[in-house]
Order: sequence, then C-alpha cells, then structure tokens
Amino acid sequence: MKIGFAFCGSFCTFAPAIEQLKRLSDSGHEIVPIMSFNASSIDTRFGKASEHIERIESLCGRKVIKTIEDAEPLGPKEKLDMLIICPCTGNTLAKLALGVTDTPVTMAAKAHLRGDRTLLIALATNDGLSANLSNLNAMQKRKSVYFVPLRQDDPEMKPHSLVCDFEKLGEAFYAAIRREQLRPLFLN
Repeated sequence: MKIGFAFCGSFCTFAPAIEQLKRLSDSGHEIVPIMSFNASSIDTRFGKASEHIERIESLCGRKVIKTIEDAEPLGPKEKLDMLIICPCTGNTLAKLALGVTDTPVTMAAKAHLRGDRTLLIALATNDGLSANLSNLNAMQKRKSVYFVPLRQDDPEMKPHSLVCDFEKLGEAFYAAIRREQLRPLFLN
C-alpha cells in the first residue's frame, strides 16, 4: 500500500510514532512522509528537527513533504491508499474538524479526504477531554476517518490529556482498511 505518514508537533511522542513508521515500512508499504511546519522546524529536548527528518527520510527512502504546495497533489494526482497522522496534535485535530488548511498536514488530509480515502488519526493532545472533545466528536462522525484507540496518559497531573496507544496503530491500520473503527476507542 501507499501510505502517507504525517507528523505534527507532539514532540514527546515522536519516538513511538517513528517506531510505528518503521514497522509499516518494514512490512513493505511505500511511505510518503509529511511534517507540519512545527514538526519539521522546531528543535526540542526530544531531539533536533533535522535529526528527525534525517531518520524519517532514511526509513521512507524519500524526502519529507514540508510545504503546503508539495502536499496538495496527495489527493488528486498522487493518490494514497491511507493517510496516517501520527502524532496528531489537538491543534491539528481542531483544524481538521473546522476545515482549516494551513499546514502541509492539513492540506494532505484535505486533499486525501476529497476522494473519501481512509484517514487514521493517532491523537496526542493535552486538551482532548476539554477544548478538543467537540473536535474529536466531529471527526468521529466523518466518513473515512478512524482513530487509534486512546487513553488518558496521566489522569492525575493532566486530567484532560489523551494519547493514542501507539502499539495499537497496526491493529487500527488493518481495521481502517476494512473501514472499521478499532474498539474499544477509549482504553483503561
């Protein structure tokens, strides 16, 4: 399969996201890497942007898409079998829910969803159970949109935070191929 794999700026989840990218690549899928402006340009305590890009390009064997212009053809011209946004921030989730297209990731999603092709979201956000709950609900109702199962990552210190179970990305991927939402959506 030809899979778009898009990174947003949840930098603390890059390591497990890159591990899932590696697993898909090792399984023989063709991977088209995409990064939001923040994901491709901000250095953090979790690593330098240039190092993340180098690792991702090495795994995929192709350049990361880092501009809106380069992401736009992913719908009409360069069709993907699936687009995975992993990690997907609350900011990007909100933009998707409201139809805002101002990053390479949101453009890739818009272009991809034009053809009702499958979008799998691996959410990682500190406001999933507060400001972004309505956006999660809105995206669940959309045709062709699926989620990697979620859990609260730290109910005591971050009571509104949700993060996907990255280890379930493979199962969610195969369920999404069948046009099914992997259940349960919310894990203990």
